[in-house]
Amino acid sequence: MRTFDFSPFARNAIGFETLFDRLNDWPRDANEGYPPYDIVRKGEDQFQINIAVAGFSRDEISITAEASQLTVTGRKPEKDDTDYLYQGIAARPFERRFNLADYIEVESADFENGLLHINLVRRIPEKLKPRNIAIGNVTKLETKGSGKAA
Repeated sequence: MRTFDFSPFARNAIGFETLFDRLNDWPRDANEGYPPYDIVRKGEDQFQINIAVAGFSRDEISITAEASQLTVTGRKPEKDDTDYLYQGIAARPFERRFNLADYIEVESADFENGLLHINLVRRIPEKLKPRNIAIGNVTKLETKGSGKAA
């Protein structure tokens, strides 16, 4: 496993330690390409993950959002008595993980025509949004005779 030295960036990046850790711990999974997926920007703060889950039903798919990670798993029941002559539709179990940035939340999930659509939205708390700070006038008050500012 390779790790990268992010120390040149860390000098100017305060609070990004978790980002650097995530980059070094990037998953290297043998099933990285399965199932295929798209990530679509739907607006400035809206995103959608579309995962091709042909052959799976709603009940065989699980979506878990925890801290800054979204996990989608699919598992077919073990008892399948079908006698395939050829099986081209992959039905193997999968687990797909997505790292989510701060303030990204899962809004909803839909299943349609073999595609799982997971809608995400960025909700930044009001106290963290940019705001203008008014500059006030500061006047020095002097007490008579003492020469000291109050």
